[in-house]
Amino acid sequence: MEIKVPVLPESVADATIATWHVKAGEAVTRDQVLVDIETDKVVLEVVAQADGVMGEIIHDTGATVTAEEVIGKMEAGAAPADKKEDSSAKKDDKADAKADSKAETKSAAGADAKSDDSNDDALSPSVRRMISEKGLDASKIKGSGKNGRVTKEDVEKFVASGSKSSGSASAAPAPVTGDRTQKRVPMTRLRKTIANRLLEAKNSTAMLTTFNEVNMKPIMDLRKQYQDVFEKRHGIRLGFMSFYVKAVTEALKRFPEVNAAIDGDDIVYHNYFDVSIAVSTPRGLVTPVLRDCDKMNLAEIEKAIKDLALKGRDGKLAMDDLTGGNFTITNGGVFGSLMSTPIINPPQSAILGMHKIQDRVMVVDGKMEILPMMYLALSYDHRIIDGKESVGFLVTIKELLEDPTRILLDI
Repeated sequence: MEIKVPVLPESVADATIATWHVKAGEAVTRDQVLVDIETDKVVLEVVAQADGVMGEIIHDTGATVTAEEVIGKMEAGAAPADKKEDSSAKKDDKADAKADSKAETKSAAGADAKSDDSNDDALSPSVRRMISEKGLDASKIKGSGKNGRVTKEDVEKFVASGSKSSGSASAAPAPVTGDRTQKRVPMTRLRKTIANRLLEAKNSTAMLTTFNEVNMKPIMDLRKQYQDVFEKRHGIRLGFMSFYVKAVTEALKRFPEVNAAIDGDDIVYHNYFDVSIAVSTPRGLVTPVLRDCDKMNLAEIEKAIKDLALKGRDGKLAMDDLTGGNFTITNGGVFGSLMSTPIINPPQSAILGMHKIQDRVMVVDGKMEILPMMYLALSYDHRIIDGKESVGFLVTIKELLEDPTRILLDI
């Protein structure tokens, strides 16, 4: 059976093989995940269509592939590899033991003879060249690779520890102490896409950020009063994000310019309210979309956000979850951010940054009070949104959050 790349979403030309979960010769079961394939936005899982044994892997991890390309093969219905090899396992173990014994003897001999050819052959060309350039003695470097093989990292650590060749005539500078290793990892497709889109947003928009602050005590008191009843009734906890989404939706109704986008020489005004929520995942930041937020209540919003967060964490977000969106909310406060200037998510025209709730001394009716305050940051495209609309939008959100009954009464 051929293992093929799934049909890729529209506008996605190719993909990258992220992870193979099986190796050649391993037994697999029906519906077992064989490989993860990463596109610019989502990760697709390819599963086994039947029980069998994994065969040849044609394209390994990191390879770029196209839709319906064959990336591997498997033998359906074949006897599991572990059963086939049971009869020869003992022989293989004995052979491995002998080989290990010979390797140990050979390694010991190589340590005694600095110019042993067999020891030199065990080094890769790049390691051998590095040792030669630095004038080091290979027999004094302890290997951490397979079968005690010396790697480039081993050589770097040896140099960093202050060791040097006994044949070195000139005095070398004192080595820097401590662990100074580094690791080079290629960017994933998702990370490259994020980088390109952020750079595009900075270069193609007239971005400006305006700030305000909000007293979160009313919402915190409301949550404290109704948290248990809300959770018992709806089966989910009442968080802050549902209030943020409802406040943003109402503000978008009042300021249609913020809910619009530039398309060439035209301005497209949206008559619906799809809000993107920035979610941090192991693979990077993604912005799944809550659709028709004006038709959802607080419980429905909380459940939808939880579902999207779990999908993002598990790499299960589909292309439909990520496409669209007229406005974005990002909550850096969950990580402790006190203030930031979020970057617009193109082709949207604005993004709202929520931050850490922190007690501060505020003056209320001429008296000082300690209140839980939060900074709001609205980054917007000044080509389409003027200062009047941006400040009015942010003040509307502030008023709605400081008096949540406005959301219910639509005032």
